[in-house]
Amino acid sequence: MAQLLRVQNFTVSSDGIGAGAGDEQSLERPFGRVDPGELFSWAGATASWPNRTDAGGSRGLDDYFTRDFAHNIGAEIMGRNKFGPQRGPWQDHAWQGWWGDEPPFHTPVFVMTHHTRPSFTLSDTTFHFVDGDPATVLEQARGAAQGKDVRLGGGVSVIREFLDADLVDTLHVAVSPVKLGSGVRLWESPDELLDRFHLDVVPSPSGVTHHLFWRR
Repeated sequence: MAQLLRVQNFTVSSDGIGAGAGDEQSLERPFGRVDPGELFSWAGATASWPNRTDAGGSRGLDDYFTRDFAHNIGAEIMGRNKFGPQRGPWQDHAWQGWWGDEPPFHTPVFVMTHHTRPSFTLSDTTFHFVDGDPATVLEQARGAAQGKDVRLGGGVSVIREFLDADLVDTLHVAVSPVKLGSGVRLWESPDELLDRFHLDVVPSPSGVTHHLFWRR
């Protein structure tokens, strides 16, 4: 069975924005001026949200996607800006990302950067810092995934880079009803991808609309 490259649970605003501009990003504000609560409240409200501390939460469609996030995933690819806000050469190897001592990935993670640094492991997640084109990085991730699929975690620029290289097999994009106006945009319209992908659009009672793309 082929190893798929999958985008999962990636959330954008109704006008296609997934984060604030890069120069707005800081250690305290990973999404720049964008409030992540505005975008990701649909997932945080579900029973399967991994950071939930009580027994509540919604069931249904949103919960299914939240629960499915790790299914058959053997590795993740992310951009450097998803790992941290630093730019240029690494100034501090002691800081090990936003994800804490137990990152939520539970797989090898390949961080795309022009400034490599030694790999390190936190809990069951090993971060590798790789400088390569999308096809080369995907080949490395597939090797580490041991037959499972690879998740393309973002951010927006990395997803666009892999789409432009025609390497993405499936995408699940949750479109939040909030409009942001400016920031890093995944698309002007999801119709931009219809030359290469089939699309099903499924509204949820939470207000988000799930867009499911799979390769033609």
